[in-house]
Amino acid sequence: MARDEGPGLSLLVHRPGEDPTLLHTGLTSLEHGLPIGPETTFNVGSVAKQITAHLILLAARDNLLHLDQRAADLLPRLKISDITVADLVTHRSGIRDAESLLSLASFRDLDHYTADDLHTLAYRQDQRAVPEARFLYSNTNYLLLAEILETVYRSTLPDLARRNLFGPLGMDSTHFKNDPRQVIRGAASAYQATHHGWQRTEAPVTLPGPGSLWTTVGDLDRWLTHVHRGWQHPQQLPWQETVAYEPSDHEPYLYGPGLYADARPGRAAVFHYGHEQGFSAAAHMEASGLRVLCLSNNAGLSADHTTATVLRDLHKQPTQAPKEALVRAATLERTSNTAVRTQPTLDGCGQHTELGTFTCDLAPGSLRLTHSADALHLWRRGARDQLSPTGPGVYAGNGYILTVSSSTDQVDRFTLDLDRAPGLTYIRQ
Repeated sequence: MARDEGPGLSLLVHRPGEDPTLLHTGLTSLEHGLPIGPETTFNVGSVAKQITAHLILLAARDNLLHLDQRAADLLPRLKISDITVADLVTHRSGIRDAESLLSLASFRDLDHYTADDLHTLAYRQDQRAVPEARFLYSNTNYLLLAEILETVYRSTLPDLARRNLFGPLGMDSTHFKNDPRQVIRGAASAYQATHHGWQRTEAPVTLPGPGSLWTTVGDLDRWLTHVHRGWQHPQQLPWQETVAYEPSDHEPYLYGPGLYADARPGRAAVFHYGHEQGFSAAAHMEASGLRVLCLSNNAGLSADHTTATVLRDLHKQPTQAPKEALVRAATLERTSNTAVRTQPTLDGCGQHTELGTFTCDLAPGSLRLTHSADALHLWRRGARDQLSPTGPGVYAGNGYILTVSSSTDQVDRFTLDLDRAPGLTYIRQ
């Protein structure tokens, strides 16, 4: 495609029996004007979960652990004793997402967190946030799985993955970044469009560990090729004989070993999407062997939307050249995402009634609550969220629900339900 002066996309379509088709748009570095190419590596976020899950399956195969084993046997600090290793793999542990809990501290631009911070929040939890066996997507599960792997192998996750997977599969451009100071060769920077031009989206320090996988579309294609070699029965899903796929948070999709799955007849496919600090990623593979991959360093260009567009085109026109589908998807995504993101404007008028400062045993810091007109306002280190009423005593914010059991004239406690960290009880101090 024509040279683009903004951040962009790296796309790949690989039909079974054909060579892969690649397309790259935009720049990997706006500062240096470097174009995205086949060697450009991106942070793929949650797409990495399938790698971590597979390493757990290898450990089980080698009798270093058992999937039905209590995770607390391997993680002595874990207080919820009836969680199994398989529960962590399939998001059925009920452990709240530690990154969501940490977000309640309202980090400022130059603040950062480490894996130790997240482990501390994980180990403060002493009961499931949802009933046993219910799906609750939580990055904490995979943070704990990485710790289990390092315990049973007595090796770091990056070394373990390189030795057992990346090296043998020829994924030479793929790395787990366990130190935020580590230099990743060919790494793209991520950007967000603002009214004042482009702005970098990465925080000064990123999470070391399983959420920091950097790779290329070519290397991800090698990985999915490996997955498909073991997917010999269309009636089954990859590694289904080892880990059961069960209903997830997105109907009708199931979730298994680090993979969402569509098990409907004629639609069998596995996939995962990832979003991390302005990067987005999508990896999709069908039972036939068709692979579609998309990596983005533009916060306004969504990898999962682009992948869905490519798949629709390929299914509607099976004889269409993959290159045409890629060009069309990239063009549509760029055209439909030209809006500049702005911060929501909060109503600053009117008098606020102070309701108090509240803390929760499971979350860091404190929250302040005020009342103005018919809205509540939640304050986190000076940052204010406006919550609108949706029912008696129920108020909705951005990604969470706040419930009070009494009149807002006098609030002694409230419950905060985040998407990935429900059931947090805050008590007035």
